[in-house]
Amino acid sequence: MSPASERPEPAPRHHDHGTWLVRYTGGILVVCPRCGGRALVAPPPDAIRPDSLGHLVWAPRRLTCAGCGALAEHNGERQGNGAVGARPGGTEDPFFRRPLWLQTRCAGRILWAYDEEHVDALAAYVGARHRVRHSSPTLSMFARLPAWMKSAGNRDEVLAGLGALRSLARLSAPADRSDAAHARGDRPRS
Repeated sequence: MSPASERPEPAPRHHDHGTWLVRYTGGILVVCPRCGGRALVAPPPDAIRPDSLGHLVWAPRRLTCAGCGALAEHNGERQGNGAVGARPGGTEDPFFRRPLWLQTRCAGRILWAYDEEHVDALAAYVGARHRVRHSSPTLSMFARLPAWMKSAGNRDEVLAGLGALRSLARLSAPADRSDAAHARGDRPRS
C-alpha cells in the first residue's frame, strides 16, 4: 500500500441543504444610481432582524453609497391590501431594480452574484466534483442554477468568473464597474 502522502485527495463534495437564493439578499452590491460606483442594498440598521428567510422578501431595504452619499429607502410594494414580496434572481437587485455590481461575462453568458458570500457559495458548488442533495430540489438555489453553470465542461471558466466577481467585490469606484453591469434603461438579463 502506498504512503498517505501519495494518495490522491478525495474529490470535494458539496452538500445542498436547500439554501434559498433569498438568503443572500441581506447585503446586495449594486451600481449606484447617482455616481455609478458600488452601493449597498441592505436592511436599515434599525430594522427588526427577520426571524425567517421568507421574511427577507418583505423586509424594508436601504440603498447607500459610500462614494457619493446617495441614499434611498424601499418599504415594499403593495397591491391592494397585500404586500408584494421581492423576487430574487437576475442581474438586478429585487428591491430597487438596480444593476448588480457583481456581474461578468462568462461562457457566453452573464455570471452574477449578490455579495462575496454568494460568490463563495456558488464557487463551492461549481468546484465540487460530487454534489449531494438533502432537501427539496425545486426550492434550492443550486437546483435552479442554469445548466451552463452546472456543466463540468464549463467548471474552470465559471470558477474563473467567480474569481473575477470576488475581486470586483473589493472595488468601488465607478471606473471599476464591470462592462457586464448594464446601464440603467438597458434590458435586465435573466
